[in-house]
Amino acid sequence: MYKIDIQLPDIPSEIWSEFWEWFARITGAIIGSAISIAYLLPSSKREAALRFLTGLGVGLVFGTLTGHKLVAQLNLENTLSPFETTLIGATTASLCAWWGLGILAKAANRYGKKTVEKPENKKAS
Repeated sequence: MYKIDIQLPDIPSEIWSEFWEWFARITGAIIGSAISIAYLLPSSKREAALRFLTGLGVGLVFGTLTGHKLVAQLNLENTLSPFETTLIGATTASLCAWWGLGILAKAANRYGKKTVEKPENKKAS
């Protein structure tokens, strides 16, 4: 297992720890969004941008939490570094974000309330 250990005399180690956590979040979110777009091609540029930004946001916000949950479920606490845990979590959260929204959208279209248009009143001539 590789461990990233950078020590510079000017910069406290806490800053490097934060840097690598954010780097893992951003990288994982971008990877998850890219996989989502590549797996199911969007119909327009707007949909591609929306899917990418949704995945990026969800990966950044929920990446660490998702990673810790996955690592706990798979019983890998002692084998993965915090960087790997965050990277896995951000990628998974980003990838699943669009799929979850897609499932909700399909369910809403299928089971949502149907509106009936009223015919226009025509005057008798």
